[in-house]
Amino acid sequence: MDWTLEVVVVPVSDVDRAKQFYAEGLGFAVDHDTAIEGVGRIVQLTPPGSGCSIVIGNGLVPSMPPGSLKGLQLVVADVTQARAELVARGVQVSDIVTLGTSPSSTPHPLDNVGFIFLEDPDGNGWAIQQISARGARPGT
Repeated sequence: MDWTLEVVVVPVSDVDRAKQFYAEGLGFAVDHDTAIEGVGRIVQLTPPGSGCSIVIGNGLVPSMPPGSLKGLQLVVADVTQARAELVARGVQVSDIVTLGTSPSSTPHPLDNVGFIFLEDPDGNGWAIQQISARGARPGT
């Protein structure tokens, strides 16, 4: 039996501002934006190529204050290109950081150890790691 992680709830204070950041800044697809009468609003967004989405909204998880989620991680085939795309979209992102030594300098010395870091407008923390083999999936 497969157990797949499909959704992570990200606590935010302003749903519209967060939706704009994730959709326009990070390039996530907006899967749906739904108001649930008497409950709140749910917006589901999915990173390009990902099987896991994030959900932002109000009325979701009251015990998680906005900005309290840290350590979310995305993986890309080319962290240098990812950083350039984010900067071009106006996202504040760290320089590329190398954490450790790659177990193999091929196909690229940043594989597994090259990271960039950013925060959403509420301070939820994201890392983006380079693993170039991920870009070798069929259809990508």
